[in-house]
Amino acid sequence: MSGDPDWPERVFTALKAGGVSQIAYVPDAGHARLIALAREDSAIRDIVLTTEEEGVALAAGAWLGGARACLLLQSSGVGNCINMLTLLQNGRFPLLMLVTMRGEESEFNPWQVPMSRATAPALGLMDVAVTRAETADEVAGLVAASLDKAFAEERAAAVLFSQRLIGAKRW
Repeated sequence: MSGDPDWPERVFTALKAGGVSQIAYVPDAGHARLIALAREDSAIRDIVLTTEEEGVALAAGAWLGGARACLLLQSSGVGNCINMLTLLQNGRFPLLMLVTMRGEESEFNPWQVPMSRATAPALGLMDVAVTRAETADEVAGLVAASLDKAFAEERAAAVLFSQRLIGAKRW
């Protein structure tokens, strides 16, 4: 479990400072506080998705419209996005993905483990710049750096939030 339950506030501050005005997500307990912050902020448009790959297209559209978007998803949803990531490569659309990891330390659901192991390698194969946050102290800096990388290089970047950071889900 994270020693600092306020890490989502740090992430949200970094997103706002980086000019993100749209946050797309499939509801997820690991992102619950970050989603609540987005919903409470009138300067942020929060968009509920039916599936994660919709967020890839949404981010491309946001960029074409002059806005910056961020996609919140769980590691199990990364597999849904793999084919859509070709849109980002071919169109040079930037995207920051914030991924809550499941299937790691203290995971109660064995179905989460395979995609957890495949998340970073699969994103890497799709030319996504991947970094990993293990502690609350590093989240803001990693999010800010990944946001800068994504928008400066017009590519996808992902920050993986370890299960140790977000806390294990209880059954």
